[in-house]
Amino acid sequence: MTVKLNASTLATLDRSVAVPHYDPTQLKSGIVHFGVGAFHRAHQAMYLDRLLNTAASSEWAICGVGLLPGDARMRDVLTAQDHLYTLVTRSPEGHSEARVIGAIREYLYAPDSPKRSWRNWLTPPPKSSP
Repeated sequence: MTVKLNASTLATLDRSVAVPHYDPTQLKSGIVHFGVGAFHRAHQAMYLDRLLNTAASSEWAICGVGLLPGDARMRDVLTAQDHLYTLVTRSPEGHSEARVIGAIREYLYAPDSPKRSWRNWLTPPPKSSP
């Protein structure tokens, strides 16, 4: 049976698939990454997912930005999956491990909103006083 990946189906996945121990919907984007390709998803986003699983921070999720016409497909796929995706790693011995990555909080396809202000990513959020 095939299960479509999204936030509502995480609990129904096979127990052999590692899922986030944090709520991806509660994350705040603190990293902007242009070009969310396979290398980025298999490395930077995976390492950030590991950090988020330690509950060290919830303010460092990724906002992916696509610029090229082919990036529209990434927008569509990530949106349909609530920005979750599955990463499968294989050891030299042939062991495979699947895990759902939830470190990408949002994805923007720049041609959809070329006038969007990018200042909010360039200005740090206000700090709360002690």
